[in-house]
Amino acid sequence: MQRIKVEERADWKAQAESLGFNFHTMYGAAYWDESACYRFSINQIENDIEDPTNEIEQMCFELVARAVQDEEVLHKLAIPEEFWDYVRSSWLKQEKNLYGRLDLSYDGSSPAKLLEYNADTPTSLYESSAFQWVWLEQAMEMSIIPSGCDQFNSIHESMVKALEQFGIKDQLHLTACRGSEEDEGTVRYIEECAVQAGLETNFIFLEDIGIDENGYFTDLDDKRIETLFKLYPWEWIMKDEFGLSLPKSELKIIEPAWRIILSNKGMLPLLWEMFSGHPNLLPAFFPNDPRVSEIEGGVVKKPLFSREGGNVEITEVDGSIIKADGPYGDQGSIIQALHPLPVFDGNHTVIGSWLVASNACGIGIREDDTAITRDTSRFLPHVILD
Repeated sequence: MQRIKVEERADWKAQAESLGFNFHTMYGAAYWDESACYRFSINQIENDIEDPTNEIEQMCFELVARAVQDEEVLHKLAIPEEFWDYVRSSWLKQEKNLYGRLDLSYDGSSPAKLLEYNADTPTSLYESSAFQWVWLEQAMEMSIIPSGCDQFNSIHESMVKALEQFGIKDQLHLTACRGSEEDEGTVRYIEECAVQAGLETNFIFLEDIGIDENGYFTDLDDKRIETLFKLYPWEWIMKDEFGLSLPKSELKIIEPAWRIILSNKGMLPLLWEMFSGHPNLLPAFFPNDPRVSEIEGGVVKKPLFSREGGNVEITEVDGSIIKADGPYGDQGSIIQALHPLPVFDGNHTVIGSWLVASNACGIGIREDDTAITRDTSRFLPHVILD
């Protein structure tokens, strides 16, 4: 695994905007960054990232099967009691999940370590799936990178195939909140995948969804919404007034309700408890667990529910503390052993390993000047070249 400086395509911004990738720059700074790329060997991809990702996913299924039957676990995860039966039913009915992203710390030689699972509303999908593949093809054509490079990236094909097999016979509605270009862009891309899968689609902003007198969710034409893809966290839904209508609404939602167990940082101590010592896991505990004191080295405090590194607090081995601001943490937190991100040319690098229909199918790489990956962190493409 190497970070290699490369030449940028002169017209990449124009290309991005023509393709609808309008959030390539955020807060006045580059989000998409092709001034460098990461190079992997095929063995690193297959043995160190792809295989562990699939193995972790299977362990997560065992975790969910345990959690839905254990009220103590559901309480630890801060899932509202009025939704316990709903979450349990979602799992027992085997409601299908579409996609997710494991965030891994990997330096190219040591085993990849699971930092967290973005199992509910992961973004950076379009740039991982489509735009970095465009970069790969053009970069080879322009001799920016050697011919014969490949990429661990079958995300798009996997998304289309998964949506074809979802069994959606009615219209698929898709939603995100107004005001987030990144969220809307992600959902618009998933809509594109759905159209290619032969589905009839209807994008609607979350704020425009209604509820009729029968308790059914409706769109702007007062048509009942049967199946909804939502880029809106389950923990927020369960706090919203309209969320209380969900259990009786018969609405099919992607991602299904059981995914709140895996998008919750509380899954990390539960995984460690079930699979203690696994080479791809880090020791993790709930704060009141006396075993916290057994963690050697630094620790990371993470809210049960947080996004883009919000309210993450790192305590280094020397006692120094790095914090990220944010609105999270009221519902509790966990303590995880610190496994510092590898640093390449001064950049702290995290690998997002994508799963579609619970199969590993690609990666996206983010890097930051600091040890905490945030919404301002840059996205860089990658290549496979032995």
